[in-house]
Amino acid sequence: MTTATPLPVSIALKSRLAALAAEWPHELLPEIRQQVADSGRKIVVLDDDPTGTQTVHNIPVLTHWSEDALATELSGSAPALYLLTNSRSLTEPAAVRLNREIGRNLAAAARRSGVPIEVISRSDSTLRGHFPAEVTALAETIGYRQLPCLLVPFFHEGGRYTIDDVHYVAEGERLIPAADTAYARDAVFGYQHSDLRQWVAEKTRGVIPAEAVATIAINTLRQEGPSAVADQLCVLPPGSMCAVNAASYRDLEVLVAGLLMAEAAGRRFIFRTAASFVRVRAGIAPRPLLSAAELTTPAATGGLFVVGSYVPKTTAQLNKLTAQTGIETVAIEVAELLSPTQAAKTIAIASHAINTHIAAGRDVVLYTSRRLITATDDAGNLDIGARVSDALIQVVRGLEQPPRYLVAKGGITSSDVATRGLTVRRAMVLGQVLPGIPVWRLGQESRYPGMAYMVFPGNVGSDDALAEIYHRLAK
Repeated sequence: MTTATPLPVSIALKSRLAALAAEWPHELLPEIRQQVADSGRKIVVLDDDPTGTQTVHNIPVLTHWSEDALATELSGSAPALYLLTNSRSLTEPAAVRLNREIGRNLAAAARRSGVPIEVISRSDSTLRGHFPAEVTALAETIGYRQLPCLLVPFFHEGGRYTIDDVHYVAEGERLIPAADTAYARDAVFGYQHSDLRQWVAEKTRGVIPAEAVATIAINTLRQEGPSAVADQLCVLPPGSMCAVNAASYRDLEVLVAGLLMAEAAGRRFIFRTAASFVRVRAGIAPRPLLSAAELTTPAATGGLFVVGSYVPKTTAQLNKLTAQTGIETVAIEVAELLSPTQAAKTIAIASHAINTHIAAGRDVVLYTSRRLITATDDAGNLDIGARVSDALIQVVRGLEQPPRYLVAKGGITSSDVATRGLTVRRAMVLGQVLPGIPVWRLGQESRYPGMAYMVFPGNVGSDDALAEIYHRLAK
């Protein structure tokens, strides 16, 4: 394992961004959009939790991936398609099996439909997930064996920047090296390095040493432009890793323009990225935030927040929500959910309280206790998470009438609420309620057809974000 290079504890966000070279002066997104349309290529995004739809709009998202379903979607008019794998909630062997299954079905569906595809493995912008295992499994089964992999964790909406090969997380007005944040201490996906070259070496257990990881610098993107990017991409060795620096959407436009040049020259790639890259690669223009009228129904029932994420960001947002609003609260103690004799009773009490509030037209938040309970190994921690999620799903399934709106907080929570609580198989991404917080329109097969479902990532938004959504949607 490589040794972590000492980095500053934090740096000022504004001054660090101001010290960078000026952005590339030409807007490239319209040209990218036209090239995507002319190519006929469909961008297929495997999303390891449902929050990755947080930058796009008018794009379908599937929670299943039969060959028939994939062939139908590949023949559709949208430039991209999301597949909700929720693989971050799985053990690594299970995630590998899932990616192989999807890879085989995608390859067959692409042959059957005659539609060329490009595949992106979308994961967490704070570097948590099954990497490189699931990317390797996907590449091998889809016919992309030994393609170079581009690593692009930049995520504008969440304040994630990569500068001088170091990945940063914005906290207030400061930039914190990712390995110095709570995300790096994740019980399952923790890591020690913020420099992406060293991070790759750590995650590959030295199979790819840090010095073998190529990088694309911000100065290349901003001063040399797409042709220089294409030149670098065209000489990447088979099976190599390339970490991309980026601090703005214009940086991504230059990257994608260069990428398209390299692809026109016959080169192909596979990707491990955050959500911002997807929007640019698919040529999707930004749209304004959704209005309250697009997010609620005229029903007399109350709205529902379901909060399962335990990261410090979520706890701060939950505290603001309960302190700044009149929302009703229903808490579930995680320790009780782990007790064979207490779990059923705890769930029944919470379900009754939720139904009472919603029927009376009162908005309510259901949340898990904030004290983190961990096991001695990764499998045990994933099992605890699964039990907690099961409890939240049982409450959602026990709803006696549809809420006026529904917000799910946390990646695994929002995935399980969608697939198991609301039986969603296909939805359309409408846009965002706040930057980085996607909204789905549920399909006809779901429990509440046409309802707007807000998918709130655990690690995104200001401390006031939950309260802001509450006030926007209040009657």
